[in-house]
Amino acid sequence: MKLNIDIDEKHGETSITIQAAEWTEELEEIVKVIKKKNQKRLFGMDEDQTVLLNPSEIDYIYAENRKTYAALRNRRLELRMKLYEVEEMLIPHHFMRFSKSVIGNLNLIERFDLSFNGNLCVYFQSGNKEYVTREYVNAIKDKLLMGGKVNVR
Repeated sequence: MKLNIDIDEKHGETSITIQAAEWTEELEEIVKVIKKKNQKRLFGMDEDQTVLLNPSEIDYIYAENRKTYAALRNRRLELRMKLYEVEEMLIPHHFMRFSKSVIGNLNLIERFDLSFNGNLCVYFQSGNKEYVTREYVNAIKDKLLMGGKVNVR
């Protein structure tokens, strides 16, 4: 991928043009990141308290019994959002779908093991672990091979 940036006072408004042979998931992700200029904050509920969450400290987000939770190093906090809403917010923070009910932070993965059924068992730096279903394994591997982050040059 080639990136060109032209900064000049003659430009009145910021304009972004993407040229590609075909529409890809990578382009979809780039567009979502660009559209997130007014990013909402992520809050978790810890009993009676509302806690402001830093995405870089979240291992993964999961849905269970119609509720959504954030898994951090040593605690779980309930989020008052749907999983797909959290996923859209966290794309710029290098989160990806692990399964229908889990999205994970690629930057906090320490290692992973391939299971005999084709799933991945992902181990986070905190000691937490979660599974990636076969449907999402290739996308995760591809993203990790790119370094987990979008390389801008």
